[in-house]
Amino acid sequence: MSALRPEREARSSRAFVTLVTNADFARGAAALLHSLSLTGTDADRVVLHTAAVPGDARATLRERGARLVETDLLPTSAAFNAAHAKDRIHGNNPFTKGEKPPFHTPLDNFAKLRLWQLDYERVVFLDADTLVLRPIDRLFDYPEFCAAPNVYESLGDFHRMNSGVFTARPDPTTFARMLARLDAPGAYWKRTDQTFLQDFFPDWHGLPVFDNVLQYVWFTLPALWDWQAIRVLHFQYEKPWTAHAKADRLAPLIALWHAYAAGETPDLAALPAPPA
Repeated sequence: MSALRPEREARSSRAFVTLVTNADFARGAAALLHSLSLTGTDADRVVLHTAAVPGDARATLRERGARLVETDLLPTSAAFNAAHAKDRIHGNNPFTKGEKPPFHTPLDNFAKLRLWQLDYERVVFLDADTLVLRPIDRLFDYPEFCAAPNVYESLGDFHRMNSGVFTARPDPTTFARMLARLDAPGAYWKRTDQTFLQDFFPDWHGLPVFDNVLQYVWFTLPALWDWQAIRVLHFQYEKPWTAHAKADRLAPLIALWHAYAAGETPDLAALPAPPA
């Protein structure tokens, strides 16, 4: 049986792709899909999903225009799986700046590498906890591999990429090389796919920060926040569909997410500025 099982044929040579591995991330993907539909893109919108995603969640994604592609997790070794299990990853590298939700499963993150097996010429990957506020089809013409810096606290963050938004060119040879590098003896990827992709593409091209604005910028770097420039908003760490300790500080962003999740068309010009 093939590792990728699409429900239908591709309708374009280009696709926006996200990964969904449980019902919670399916909620995020539904809002993402609606936000993409409002940009007027004619690219396919693909949801790579595992068998762990329930049928009702898949139905919602299908109704929002997704091409569903069921995927297996990667065929990684027992040693690799043990090293990247949730308790090991979070125990060795605790998240001191924010809180990962309980449904976060680090090992699942590597399944996004399956997009290099997809039947498209060009792909833009978007994490399921992102919203696309303005058209980003221009990214299909960017080279492989482009990603925005992981900026959410200080300018010192610019040296590290964030894998929530990136450009890729599917190719089976690239995928085979990735698997060989990923699960080499003793391999350990501290921030899972993000650490791996930065290692695999050491000369990654930097996207403008506005193509992947992390939500913490709202209160850590308010001078960088510009609603008129932001194209992709990324809810790193805490998710807008769950209760969490930072909800009061992020209330306008959470309200925006809920508007997209409800199928509304938010007025971006009416959004408030971040607190000084």
